[in-house]
Amino acid sequence: MMRSLFVAATGMGAQQRQIETVANNLANVATTGYKKSRNNFQDLLYQIERAAGTPSSQNTTIPVGIHRGHGVKHVSTEKVFTQGDMKNTGIELDIAIEGVGFFQILQPNGAIAYSRAGNYQKDQQGRIVTQNGFTLEPEIIIPEDTRQVQIALDGTVSVLVGEDPLPTPIGTILLARFVNPAGLSPLGKNLYAPTAASGNPVVENPGVNGMGTLIQSFLELSNVSVVDEMINMIIAQRAYEVNSKAIQTSDDMLQTANQIIR
Repeated sequence: MMRSLFVAATGMGAQQRQIETVANNLANVATTGYKKSRNNFQDLLYQIERAAGTPSSQNTTIPVGIHRGHGVKHVSTEKVFTQGDMKNTGIELDIAIEGVGFFQILQPNGAIAYSRAGNYQKDQQGRIVTQNGFTLEPEIIIPEDTRQVQIALDGTVSVLVGEDPLPTPIGTILLARFVNPAGLSPLGKNLYAPTAASGNPVVENPGVNGMGTLIQSFLELSNVSVVDEMINMIIAQRAYEVNSKAIQTSDDMLQTANQIIR
């Protein structure tokens, strides 16, 4: 059996993975705080038929060896945490992180997840929550008679209550950062979970020790570039077609060989 059949098949599988990732990026181009994914590939092991440097005579060596490749494999799908564009919404509970950091979100199971999406709301108790009703951690409760919410760059949350002209601090939004954010595990719902690869979260006030700052009434948009993804889509499509053509050509060559034997 011709090795090229299996090699080209691995190429088709790799490009199928690439198209799936591109499709997911494009599907989330309007998702607040979404971070695009990128596939990483590696070539497979080689069969070395003759090693470079093998002696060809008593005083000479072969400069270039002979090897056969076995194709490609998909080794990882990496989240790219570059800054997304900022959009001014004018909504006081929309919060964007400018720089490094993640919001801390308390899940219903009691575990803390992390997010870059800052489109928050108030629940029936006045708590700041995500679009799924998960509570921002640490918990911040906005009084019922609040007429305005103010969120400073350092995360301090203050409110104007009733007729009081002076703002009253009610809490502070803390951010978390990781040594290796690409090691975070995406959970869906704009949330990430820490792993052994990401390291433990370092929680600090915004603007401290390199942590990002908060911008009220802004949202961080997806960092997906439609143009880049379209280019990736075209490259993957063409590569898939060429690999399928290699399989077809190998099959035609096998048919020719069979006809010679007959």
